[in-house]
Amino acid sequence: MNYNDILKELREKLGGDSEENLRILRAEGDRYAKEGNLDGIKAAGELIMENMPEEQKEEIKRITHIDELRLDEFYNKIVDLINKKELIEAKILAERLYKKITVDFAEGENSMFVSLRNPFEDNLYRFLYKTEKILNRAPFDFATYLTTYAYILVETGSTIDAIPILEKAVEFNPVDCGPKFELAEIYKIIKNKKKVFQITRETLKVASSPIAIGRCYANIGYALTDSQEYEDAAVFYTAAAMFAPDPSIPLEMQHLANLIGKPLTVPSREKVIEVMKKHDIEYGPDKDVISVAAQLASHYITENDIPNALQALKITYNLTLDENVKNLILKYDPKSAMLRPKQQDKPNITQTVNDNPEN
Repeated sequence: MNYNDILKELREKLGGDSEENLRILRAEGDRYAKEGNLDGIKAAGELIMENMPEEQKEEIKRITHIDELRLDEFYNKIVDLINKKELIEAKILAERLYKKITVDFAEGENSMFVSLRNPFEDNLYRFLYKTEKILNRAPFDFATYLTTYAYILVETGSTIDAIPILEKAVEFNPVDCGPKFELAEIYKIIKNKKKVFQITRETLKVASSPIAIGRCYANIGYALTDSQEYEDAAVFYTAAAMFAPDPSIPLEMQHLANLIGKPLTVPSREKVIEVMKKHDIEYGPDKDVISVAAQLASHYITENDIPNALQALKITYNLTLDENVKNLILKYDPKSAMLRPKQQDKPNITQTVNDNPEN
């Protein structure tokens, strides 16, 4: 159902008792949050505001609004300015949003806010990041909002200033690869190889798609190229192509071939694993990520929650290429497109690589 349909359905559940209405709406909001249904969360939140006493309503509005705009609406203004290339104006608004978030949603002694976007992220977070603090679900995607602010800072020449902004974004959602990738880009710009490796290792622990894994390997390849470790860089670019072919990879491989002065040979899978271990990088998806996705899929199948089961199944399949998982997906969604083809030991990057070293 879309937002308006959910809003209508929720209104039909309400009666004349405002306290009972609030109880119902909070329960529905919790349910939508567990499902990762953003429209449902938004609709329940709007109706909760309608049913609150005026004093509480004003306090909630104070926290969740800037200039009479909800924080998501305020963020949309920033994105619109970015699209219009009006970065200075966007920077002013993004700084206001950043201050609002870090003040009104700051971590407390006993509780903290997190911006987890779906059930998979929620479960992966709880599995990897144990805490005694009460976790409060932030009403908006603060990790994305802060990452956008950091992007504006980089684009306007304040590259170093963007680092603490991105670190704060990671705190709101440590299982979102987005802020981590932006940190890696900054460390690549300032040529801090140690930090590129550090943030990439952290990203690989939460990477839940072949594209994310491939980008991690490509970032390592870039750092190794910069430090003139060309042969090892080629191995990481090859690994990146194995997981998620990208048009930039052949260009990087051609650059490496030019630097070395001869065509590159495609390393075997065993060679890839050996070189990656040398740099303390594990080959392939993290086992914990696969485990969380698989267990979540099993849970939702048992609950007959097919939409959430399919989301978890697709994550599991794309990381494992397990035919049994694929068949389960097709059982519940016969028209589903498998996002990742079968992996080959030798990716199709022959524009820059000589498969036969004797030629």
